[in-house]
Amino acid sequence: MGPTAAGKTDLALTIAASLPVEIISVDSALVYRGMDIGTAKPEPEVLAQFPHHLVNIIEPSAHYSVGGFRRDALALMADITQRGKIPLLVGGTMLYFKALQEGLAVLPQADKAIRQHLDDEVEQFGLKYLHDRLTQIDPVSAKRIHPNDPQRLQRALEVYEITGKSLTELTEKSQSEIPYRLTKVILSPFDRSILHSRIEKRYQIMMEMGFLDEVKSLYERDDCHADLPSIRAAGYRQVWQHLAGDHDLDTSIEKAVIATRQMAKRQLTWLRAQDDTTWFDTSEGLPISQIMSLLLDRIPELRN
Repeated sequence: MGPTAAGKTDLALTIAASLPVEIISVDSALVYRGMDIGTAKPEPEVLAQFPHHLVNIIEPSAHYSVGGFRRDALALMADITQRGKIPLLVGGTMLYFKALQEGLAVLPQADKAIRQHLDDEVEQFGLKYLHDRLTQIDPVSAKRIHPNDPQRLQRALEVYEITGKSLTELTEKSQSEIPYRLTKVILSPFDRSILHSRIEKRYQIMMEMGFLDEVKSLYERDDCHADLPSIRAAGYRQVWQHLAGDHDLDTSIEKAVIATRQMAKRQLTWLRAQDDTTWFDTSEGLPISQIMSLLLDRIPELRN
C-alpha cells in the first residue's frame, strides 16, 4: 500500500520476479480499458510477463463498485492460494483495502415509496428537518453527514425506515473480515516534498507520452461523460474540463497536480490509522533487500 507515486508497481514487479506470487491490482482506475497513461498502468509487455488481475476488465463507461472489487478479489485470492501461490495485493485505492479487510455492510435496497415520502418532507420542511430527525435516530451518522447533503441524509433515514435499525448499527454488523493472514507493507517518501515533486514530474512525463490524446479519445466517445467515475479520476477530470473549454491546458495540469497531491494526503491519513503495518521510506528509491527480508520472515510459505 502507499500513496500515488510511492513506488508500489516497481516493488510488486520485483517481488513477482523472484517469489511465487500473483499480483492483484487494488486500484479503482486501472480497471478501465483505454485509460493507460493517466493511471500509470504498466506497459502491455510488462502485463504480459507479470499478469495483473483486475486490470483492463471494464470499459470507461461502466461502473465498478467497492462490493464488486471485494467479491472479485476474494475469488482471485482463493484461486491463487489453491494453486499454491501467494496473493500480492498492490494499489492505492484505500476504500478497496478497507472493504477487503473489514467487509461491507449488508444494507437494504432503495424503496421508491419511502424515497418519495422523504422527498416530500424535504420540499415541505427543508433539509434541516431531516438532519434533526437523523440526529435523534442515529447521532453518529448525523455528525458525519452534512446537513446540506440530501442524498446521504435520505439514504440514512431510508435505511432506518426499512429496517428499524440505524445505519451505524447496520454497518457495524458487516460481512466477515478477510479470511487470510495479512502482511501489510506501506511505501512512501517520508519527505512530503519528494512525493509532491514526483507527482508533478509524473504529470510532465504523462503529457509527453500523449495523455492529452488519451483523454481526447474518451471525450469523443458517445458513451463517456463527465459524471462517470472513470472520468472523475484525478487528472482525467481536469483535462476533460480543458477539452470542454473550462480552462487552458496549463491550468488543467496545475489543477490535476493539486488534486493528486490532495489525494495522496488522504491516502496517507488513512494509512497512518492502519495497525500491524511496516513502513518503508522510498525517498531514495526502493529498499528492496529490507522488504524482501520482511516478507520472507513474515510469510514462511515464501521460503518453500
